Amino acid sequence: MRFDLIDLRLFLHILDTGSITHGASRANMSLPSASARLRGMEDALGMPLLERGRRGVESTPTGDTLAHHARLVLGQIERMQGELGEHQEGRKACIRLWTNTAAMTEFLPSAIAVFLRDHPNVQIDMKERQSTETVKAVLGGAAEIGIISDAVDHGALHTLPFAVDKLVLITSRDDVLATRRRVTLSEVVDREFIGLDTESALQTYLGERALLAGQALSFRTHVRTFDSVCCMVEQGAGVAIVPATAAKRYRGTLGIRVIELTDNWATRQLLICMRDLNGMARAEKALVRHLSGS
Repeated sequence: MRFDLIDLRLFLHILDTGSITHGASRANMSLPSASARLRGMEDALGMPLLERGRRGVESTPTGDTLAHHARLVLGQIERMQGELGEHQEGRKACIRLWTNTAAMTEFLPSAIAVFLRDHPNVQIDMKERQSTETVKAVLGGAAEIGIISDAVDHGALHTLPFAVDKLVLITSRDDVLATRRRVTLSEVVDREFIGLDTESALQTYLGERALLAGQALSFRTHVRTFDSVCCMVEQGAGVAIVPATAAKRYRGTLGIRVIELTDNWATRQLLICMRDLNGMARAEKALVRHLSGS
């Protein structure tokens, strides 16, 4: 088997786009050339790598294995280039960090700001994703570092504690629930909520918890920030579930009440996850150590 880097990148482009044609285009390659390379890989293995269907192509079990190792190999090359680039003026190492909503908005901004200040030759590509997606990304090499909830199975990934994320219910001061000190989601699942953008990881997480409680949440509107959520709750537009850190930050200036959610899932230990700390590039190790220390 002699797969070169062009083969590996082409195969990943095909999987990412679900199409040999689009994968070839992304790889800046003609369709006949891409098809020939794909056939060459399959001939070398003696097994098919892709299954063709009406909706495009998907990887076979053999293709899954190849994709996993291709991401590792290409990721290692990117890390090598990043470290070598640190010796070139103007070149920056890029770290791919996937994280959930709470970490992205509440815990990471100040920590990342300090790290970037102290490491001028590093840039960080942060993406907000659900913890299950982040685990897959780190395992597959699409991200070097992830911040996940301890509620998800992280498989063979190495983890370090990062922060405790506690979710709370907030209401306006004149809401009927304002005198309560604690509630469960099942007690308020029939209320009208103010939520974050529907694409946010926290929004998806809360939707799943509500369905397990027996009913989908009803949202009057969706906004982009916790600041906006708190402002709308203050005016009595609805109730909301937000991180305790966000509620505490706004409670002094806004007319909201903070009520403890007693459901077990409402308190989550956030973890830093990675494939192997010892095998990481220098900048990635530095970021992990910085986040675990902060």
